[in-house]
Amino acid sequence: MKRTLSGIFAALLIASNAYSADLAPVEPVPEQLPEVAVTESTGWYLRGDIGYAFTDLRGAKFFQGSNALEADFDDADLDDSWMIGGGVGYQINNYLRTDLTFDYLTNADFHGSTTGGGAAFGACAVACTSTDVSSMTAYTLLANVYVDLGTYAYFTPYVGAGIGGSYVKWDDLQNVACADDGSGCDDGVIHGGRSGWRFSYALMAGASIDVTCNVKADVGYRYLHINGGDMFGYNENGGPGRDRGINVHEARVGARYLFDGCAQPVAYEPPEIPLQQPVYK
Repeated sequence: MKRTLSGIFAALLIASNAYSADLAPVEPVPEQLPEVAVTESTGWYLRGDIGYAFTDLRGAKFFQGSNALEADFDDADLDDSWMIGGGVGYQINNYLRTDLTFDYLTNADFHGSTTGGGAAFGACAVACTSTDVSSMTAYTLLANVYVDLGTYAYFTPYVGAGIGGSYVKWDDLQNVACADDGSGCDDGVIHGGRSGWRFSYALMAGASIDVTCNVKADVGYRYLHINGGDMFGYNENGGPGRDRGINVHEARVGARYLFDGCAQPVAYEPPEIPLQQPVYK
């Protein structure tokens, strides 16, 4: 009887081991991190700028009354000024953006002088010097495009160019001629100022600085060229006059607000992989 029970127990043990050997182990599935799609910075933005403008008048000319002779001012200078402006733009991708800007160049004083003599009457019957005083302002509308040259930490250098027009407004020009020998001065003459639109273009360079996800500070330089045009009208046998154009060198600071700058990256979770079922051999 004992031999019979021992034999049955041994047979059950052998069968159990064989069954365990036939059951293939479940292989662990390696854990995978979710894939993240990083989106480019695109979308509409608003901008605002302020700066100091170093103005350079390229010269001025005027007609000397009835003889139709156009002469240059001996001296023609514009004082420096300030600018303020704003605009709306679109960030196309991480490297290209465009905007439309409108800027105001504040009052810049004009100081000019001429020399002459030989007039039939007044102070200029002898050698005289004329002092001319006026001022100008300008409104500039430009369509611009910029190339961002890559982002380094928080800084993104860029270059750009713009094309458009400037509305230049000259105030009345006040002219006083005084004899060089100190014998006297003529009564002042006022020439009516002229205004109008002129062709303009600009070249820019600078850097954007990330302040927050949707606010960027901007520090840069802009060269603005304004074509020449009418400056003042005719009066008392003198004029009209015109300027040869204006070059403006601007040191600017500003900010841009990007509406979609804080968009979160989209995370794609991998599909769930079911556990591998036991394989029986």
